[in-house]
Amino acid sequence: MLLAYRCALASPNVTAAAVEATEFVADADRLGVVSVPAVVIDGRLRYAGAVPEHAFVQRLLVAVG
Repeated sequence: MLLAYRCALASPNVTAAAVEATEFVADADRLGVVSVPAVVIDGRLRYAGAVPEHAFVQRLLVAVG
């Protein structure tokens, strides 16, 4: 999640928040989160699982167009 925060600091178009899925079960269920880490962009689950930093940034760029 540190990388998500770094991306948010680098761009005014990105915000980041870490949410504990076991404490916010209803939100996790609504978004379809079944494993962590999970990345939600614009209220939609985009991917789950750990990825290298370069892959995270690439996926973020693709997701936001």
